[in-house]
Amino acid sequence: MSGLDQRVTTVETQVASWTDRDLQLSHLGSKLMDLEERSRRNNIRLLGFPEGVEGADIFSYLQDILPKLTDITFDPPLEFQRAHKLGPRRQDGNGHPRPIMACMLRHLQARQLLQTARTQGLRRSGNLEIWMSADFSKETADRRKAFLSFRSQLRCLEMKFGLFELARMWITKNGESQNFYDPEDLRTFLEGLQDQTQSMEMTAQPLQPT
Repeated sequence: MSGLDQRVTTVETQVASWTDRDLQLSHLGSKLMDLEERSRRNNIRLLGFPEGVEGADIFSYLQDILPKLTDITFDPPLEFQRAHKLGPRRQDGNGHPRPIMACMLRHLQARQLLQTARTQGLRRSGNLEIWMSADFSKETADRRKAFLSFRSQLRCLEMKFGLFELARMWITKNGESQNFYDPEDLRTFLEGLQDQTQSMEMTAQPLQPT
């Protein structure tokens, strides 16, 4: 019995150690994701530019075209740390053109561009129809996509909602607002709300005469 007690104590100690390591790894993973998102804060993604339209100087092209697309006069002018097409050039020339990734020198200008694109849309430039978006990590992009899958359900429930950076879903109904950072938490909330609504509807139904 003494030997068995000792072995149980050893196993419990190991399990506690593994639990602590899991918590540490989870904490480090969260910090790593936060650092990655912060490193992308000045990035903007641009879709719709045909291959080669930027010419030999992509910086000058973006400095000229972005104020026209957003109808904003930038002072100081737009400056970039980096700008390039994403992915290898398609040899056959088929398919969608590669997006442009631009890293802005000034964070406030990046925010101004993204906010204008989100709230007002981008102007056409000739035959070009351009889209602009923020640059998110794969984990954040997947969470945002999961949140957006609830849009039709939220509309059916007559809820106002919005998706904010990085991946935060805000919903409100009857003057009460809530924020969700995990799509599964939102799913659980909506399922509970639907169950409650169905229960109230069943209670309100008149009894059938026997």
